[in-house]
Amino acid sequence: MYTHFCAILQQNKKKCQESARKKQSSSSDSDSGPDDRNVPPPSKKAKEGAKSNGGDSASADGEGATNWTLEGMRQVRINEFRGRKMVDIREHYEKDGKVLPGKKGISLSASQWRKLLAVADEVTRALEQ
Repeated sequence: MYTHFCAILQQNKKKCQESARKKQSSSSDSDSGPDDRNVPPPSKKAKEGAKSNGGDSASADGEGATNWTLEGMRQVRINEFRGRKMVDIREHYEKDGKVLPGKKGISLSASQWRKLLAVADEVTRALEQ
């Protein structure tokens, strides 16, 4: 049984060595990946005019997105992601005179937004206790 085990190990070793040799001698470029690998991705453009007047007022920028300022740089916006409208509650920051969305925030689908509104009174009561 031991010799049988050793024979299997030798066969596997030969297969591995043959496979390694084939990979080294292969001159195919089919595994090189996409041709545009070294091309940088397109830059994400910030929406112009995204600053809100403040308070609970709404304003629309050039692309029709509506936003409301909650406090300071925290804003609520309606955005579209993969064809679905989302309520985006997010902290923003200013860079080069443009207001840009930051990492801190959450995007809610329409159904999640409705559920949040449904429990809003309960949340308010819990805050007041």
